[in-house]
Amino acid sequence: MSHQLIIVLDFGAQYKQLIARRVREANVFCEVLPYDTPVAELQARQPKGIIFTGGPSVVYEENAPLVEKAILEMGIPVLGICYGAQLMGHLLGGSIEKAPQREYGKKNLHVQADNPLFRGINPNTVCWMSHTYYVSQPPAGFAITAHTDTCAVAAMSDADRQLYAVQFHPEVVHTPEGTQMLHNFLYDICACSGDWVMRNFVQESIAEIRQKVGDQKVLCALSGGVDSSVAAMLMHRAIGKQLTCVFVNHGLLRKNEAEEVQQLFGDAIGMNLVYVDAQTRFLQKLIGVTDPESKRKIIGEEFIRTFEDEAQKIGAVDFLVQGTIYADVIESGTKNAAVIKSHHNVGGLPDVVAFKEIIEPLRDLFKDEVRAAGRELGLPDYLVDRQPFPGPGLAIRIIGDVTTEKIKILQEADYIYRQELENAGLKNEIWQYFAVYTGIRSVGVMGDERTYDTAIALRAVTSIDGTTADWARKSHTM
Repeated sequence: MSHQLIIVLDFGAQYKQLIARRVREANVFCEVLPYDTPVAELQARQPKGIIFTGGPSVVYEENAPLVEKAILEMGIPVLGICYGAQLMGHLLGGSIEKAPQREYGKKNLHVQADNPLFRGINPNTVCWMSHTYYVSQPPAGFAITAHTDTCAVAAMSDADRQLYAVQFHPEVVHTPEGTQMLHNFLYDICACSGDWVMRNFVQESIAEIRQKVGDQKVLCALSGGVDSSVAAMLMHRAIGKQLTCVFVNHGLLRKNEAEEVQQLFGDAIGMNLVYVDAQTRFLQKLIGVTDPESKRKIIGEEFIRTFEDEAQKIGAVDFLVQGTIYADVIESGTKNAAVIKSHHNVGGLPDVVAFKEIIEPLRDLFKDEVRAAGRELGLPDYLVDRQPFPGPGLAIRIIGDVTTEKIKILQEADYIYRQELENAGLKNEIWQYFAVYTGIRSVGVMGDERTYDTAIALRAVTSIDGTTADWARKSHTM
């Protein structure tokens, strides 16, 4: 697929995913690359623009992540954010100093409304600051284009060289006009046309899959989650009966989930679906195991073994489909960013199944884009909007050892909780909500009698992008 491209160079930023998502939301495709990506490679990709992220480093200290100055001389528009702004100033001869104290939080921002980056922005707006160091003197050729009462160079630019820098974070919701600023950079400065549209992605992906696969066989592990479901549906739309999906029921799914997967993909859509009832197999492996990380490893290993057994029955396949998404790739670590969590989709099944090549049809998409692709493919809302659910399932929402009785109790409690929130009209207001089997017994009253039974914890959090979350402030009497 050929789309106009914005490159986000990562300097260890907390918000790198959010920057990329904001660009995608503006219908412009972008990729996050390590800060030390060679200039030649950047030029070969022919980006319409480059964004430098923030980061925790100090530009003039030893081992600080730097880029080649040539990046700023390519004639391609560059936007530096926070550390990226300081880096731009440092490389071009400006001065960077440490502030008397760290600046963090909302600030009133005064901008030059005639500057291309701030076109259409209120001259007196609000921004989100998070920095200790700042540009005290811009480089030659740069004009100061925004300031706060504590930051004289809140933004600067050299319009002739198409270089722009902001000390604040336009990508976060706390900068209310930040989306417009990014839109100005993408469309007015980089001259993007907005060709990143989900319908185009789906159509182009189907064509590419058909060309790659031809008349060969494809195998897909279908979990029933959003990512694997959309990947399977995209493959099915492209190659039909050449695709075989294996659905492993490890007995740790939410209530009715296994039946829903079989009914939708097997009966309604008509996929080649192999259903594997492995509930007993998994539960036996989990007997007496209480540590959450141990549960994860056991379930992950057993899933691979189970999938391998079924794959051997099917015989040799040419391609293996994985539901890897772009957040998985980023979270699994880059050269200058710590591994947030390891994803089985970025290396796991390939070691145990005989195949020629992996197909990852969603590798370029963030979660919200995966959902949009699912809707474009005609998947029902209840599946597309399904909440994030861990691969190990309810096993890690049960504190202590896992038993059939605990699973049934948690399934029912979780189902009731989710139904009540949805009946109260809160489904789209709360990002994630679920029940936890605490293993703690507590005194209660039922009818006229005292009871002593297990306490169930109910969790509900709000989030904009799934990167950070806060507890949901909703009425307890809903």
